[in-house]
Amino acid sequence: MYDDTIAAIATPPGDGGIGIVRLSGSNAAKIASALFRRGDRARLVDVSRLNSHRLYYGQIVEPTSGHTIDEVMLVRMAPPNTYTREEVVEIQCHGGPTPVKRILELTVSGGARLANAGEFTLRAFLNGRIDLSQAEAVMAVVSSRTSESLELAIQELRGSLTDRLGPARTELIQTLAYLDASADFPDDEIHGVDVASSLQRAERALREVLAAANLGRLYHEGVQIAIVGRPNVGKSSLMNALLRSERAIVTPIAGTTRDVITESITLRGIPATLLDTAGIAETKDVIEQMGIDRSRRAIESAALALFVIDGSQPSDPDDIVVAQMLADRLDRDGGCPSVEISTLTGLGIEALESTLFELSSSLAGEAREPATVSLRQREAVRSSVESVQAAITATANAMPNDLIAIDVRDALMFIGEITGEHVSERVLDEIFSRFCIGK
Repeated sequence: MYDDTIAAIATPPGDGGIGIVRLSGSNAAKIASALFRRGDRARLVDVSRLNSHRLYYGQIVEPTSGHTIDEVMLVRMAPPNTYTREEVVEIQCHGGPTPVKRILELTVSGGARLANAGEFTLRAFLNGRIDLSQAEAVMAVVSSRTSESLELAIQELRGSLTDRLGPARTELIQTLAYLDASADFPDDEIHGVDVASSLQRAERALREVLAAANLGRLYHEGVQIAIVGRPNVGKSSLMNALLRSERAIVTPIAGTTRDVITESITLRGIPATLLDTAGIAETKDVIEQMGIDRSRRAIESAALALFVIDGSQPSDPDDIVVAQMLADRLDRDGGCPSVEISTLTGLGIEALESTLFELSSSLAGEAREPATVSLRQREAVRSSVESVQAAITATANAMPNDLIAIDVRDALMFIGEITGEHVSERVLDEIFSRFCIGK
């Protein structure tokens, strides 16, 4: 399946300045040669003889009729210095659905097949240019929401996650080698390894990866923050102050906000979704009650709740209603910090943003630095930690070395599922099916 030549449109659908059709495989140049012409006389071109990684101007023509489809720039990239480590040809035409679709059709007529989702990146993995963790980082790059999450994804694209797993993997390999040797040759003198200490170091290293993953997930997926309070307390004004724009309607009339309004900000690289909720109070108005019910659901689903109180006025009974609604959350979180602000002058807004950043970061637990790790990868690391813990328990109980080795081997297998050393075709299909076609 992976020794044929594939083709796909590599640019987003719709109108644009440039559209790109990408081919990869042993016949990429041959297929392109039947379509590509250069010069006023539309000379035939042997694309395989063109200099690698150099753009050439010409036309794409329909082979049988000689009809020109579009003016293009073509680049041939010779293996192994390509994205897939195969021969790659990219045809850059005018953007828009018609030119790219017609050129793609001609490449398929010439012998290519349509690429599956993520197949170019899959071939890069199968051909050894990147490991599986780097392949998954490609999707993180594409879906990054902030410059910080993009930087993290680029680090993983360069193999940062594999490097992070290195210390644990080294400890486990050395431990397994000792356990296997001592089990196979019980009468021989084998260089000793402190199995318990080595396993504990591996566990610490893996837990550091998990902590970094939790923080990285926050940078990638963001956090929801519900702005709550009684009616007309200044929630919408606060949202506008944080957005630095007049997004929410602000009037002296209580109950202006009847539904949850959502907007996005960035807290030092962490994407945050603000939920401006309807004012919470005792009411018999059916419409107001519907808004309050939605506010309650927003409070329950949000990671953080920002309780707004008007310090220029005496305490209001409705403030107590909101406080009671937040009581369970306060008990769970062990209290909360308070920040005095003025939405009129902007005083305290930066301090509030810093507090929200610190609270958001604390949701990920203790981590020295973030890492972009997919859900599949996190589960594999957790499984590896569990196997190491089982090995530690077996060691403490003086179990035979061959039984301890089973858990250590499992821990290594889970790490191998991250890097791609041990991965099934089903897992590969699941991973790359999430990619766009042409990537």
